[in-house]
Amino acid sequence: MRRLLLKGTAGILAAGVFPAIHAQEKLVLRYLGTAVNQDKAIADRFKADTGIEIQYIPVTTDEVTKRAVTAPNSFDLIDTEYFSLKKIIPTGNLLAIDAKRIKNADKITPLFTKGEIGGKKVGDQGTAPKKVMFLEGADSKKFSATPTQFMTLIPTVYNADTLGIRPDLIKRPIDSWKELLNPEFKGKAAILNIPSIGIMDAAMVVEAMGLHKYADKGNMTRAEIDLTIKTLIEAKKAGQFRALWKDFNESVNLMASGEVVIQSMWSPAVTAVRTKGIACNFQPLKEGYRAWAAGFGVPKSVKGRKADAVYEFINWFLDGWAGAYLNRQGYYSAVLDTAKAKMEAYEWAYWMEGKPAAKDIKSPNGDVLAKAGALRDGGSYEQRLGSIACWNAVMDENEYMVRKWNEFVAA
Repeated sequence: MRRLLLKGTAGILAAGVFPAIHAQEKLVLRYLGTAVNQDKAIADRFKADTGIEIQYIPVTTDEVTKRAVTAPNSFDLIDTEYFSLKKIIPTGNLLAIDAKRIKNADKITPLFTKGEIGGKKVGDQGTAPKKVMFLEGADSKKFSATPTQFMTLIPTVYNADTLGIRPDLIKRPIDSWKELLNPEFKGKAAILNIPSIGIMDAAMVVEAMGLHKYADKGNMTRAEIDLTIKTLIEAKKAGQFRALWKDFNESVNLMASGEVVIQSMWSPAVTAVRTKGIACNFQPLKEGYRAWAAGFGVPKSVKGRKADAVYEFINWFLDGWAGAYLNRQGYYSAVLDTAKAKMEAYEWAYWMEGKPAAKDIKSPNGDVLAKAGALRDGGSYEQRLGSIACWNAVMDENEYMVRKWNEFVAA
């Protein structure tokens, strides 16, 4: 009987209809993640479509990992970065997600499953998702080098990050990471003060300056960490940095005020500066981008109706509405064609195809992000993601790296 019921639900899901079959049961899913992906509009829409409530538990990136390792019963769904999996998977706390229960599993972007965009391999230094996307079996704690039926996470959102600049204040072309430490911008540069990400930005700069070529920027030796931090400390002592920012809003304010003209930045932060009517570019650079990615994981403690509801949410998330919502913020969605179906043709052309905006481009809450005729920084999906150089990572020498990073912060 249960198999028939599941088949019936699968049929309804395949038809793209999400009935409120759980309305009487008052199901609540505890969703652990960072506030970046925990959007009220997504939870509201899912509840309207299914009757299932999402209860967000917003914590920092490091805290997400910590809870996954130490308190796996404290959530029903986790939204975590792929680089954290090397710490989480060996605990055995997460379920191997059966691809057969994910309606659009075969449509997930090949960037995750094969490390390819448009049939071409992209840079995989650091923790590229394809390295940690699959498990050897249903109860395995070992990553599989090739695709299997069992997935660690189902991707939610990802992006390729670069430097943000104020073109109106710089007034010349910027095409390399090395510009972050150019003395021309003394006292007007800023770098991200999250060690595992900041060190990658610093490595892009060191390599662009021709000081060193890393075998893997995402897994440095102690000597490489020393060199990278030494370069940062020298720049800091020379007065290069106006700030070391930790918080999204801080990065927006530094840029909007003009106190900073070049810095590590996130795409939605650039968008936030632009909505204030201030020129700000998410600048494509010749050395490429530093990429990151997050996905949904399921704790082993989730059983029965709650487990079914978790799978229902993941399937709903890949069905297009949430993907379109994320794409309109400058992120990228895991399944492109379902998101495309929920976007206007002119929106898709601007965000994903690198074409000039046929009309004003608006954020999900109606703010104008780009005027008609504007082009998206970095061009099309294939151009931008095809230029990934490395991925966010946790190094083998992570503790040493954090210690050295703190020396830079204190210098």
